Amino acid sequence: MLKLSLKELEKVIFMGAILGKKIGMTRLFNEKREAVSCTIIEAGPCFVTQVKRVETDGYDAYQVGIGERKEKNVSKPLQGHYRKAGVTPGFKLAEFDFSELRQELQLGSPVSVASFIEGEKVNVLGVSKGKGFAGVMKRHHFSGGQRTHGQSDRQRAPGSVGGSSDPSRVFKGTRMAGRMGTDNITVRNLEIFKIMPESNLIVIKGSVPGPKNSYVKIVSIKK
Repeated sequence: MLKLSLKELEKVIFMGAILGKKIGMTRLFNEKREAVSCTIIEAGPCFVTQVKRVETDGYDAYQVGIGERKEKNVSKPLQGHYRKAGVTPGFKLAEFDFSELRQELQLGSPVSVASFIEGEKVNVLGVSKGKGFAGVMKRHHFSGGQRTHGQSDRQRAPGSVGGSSDPSRVFKGTRMAGRMGTDNITVRNLEIFKIMPESNLIVIKGSVPGPKNSYVKIVSIKK
């Protein structure tokens, strides 16, 4: 795990958004000695790898990278991209809109969990767990068919999905069996329970989308 010294943390840009890796869930106790389910996220330190502008890229955004890996494991185009920013190659890149930030950033600027405050509300964006092929009861919460009138094999069937002679087809968007999960999910108004800048960890109340070791975006909610 890449760590920043206390002197380096003092130079960190206070940014209202960061990229992190989900470590897992646990429970902690609050001031009232109540058990609280929490998610531990290793957030940063991240570095600004590109500053996008309307004049050159068509929109304004900051590209942020997280992690550190060997240069030999990175493609040559990406090596040049990281070298231009003056940072070591990372595992994941993500973009944040200018409106999600608290102040202007420069190329190569570090971003840490120290830019957040315990108790503030954030939105967490991630990709949900992939469940593979699933039926309508698991995927869409159908109740299933009845076993009456000789229907012995229709307990988990979707029932009728198409029209009769008119329109004689299945409408687009009809809820049916298919691939479940791996969707972009945003969980809003989650509270930051604890921040540990020395370990690059941020603890958030509740659950966040995605499996362990998946990457999520944490964005502060503007008041």
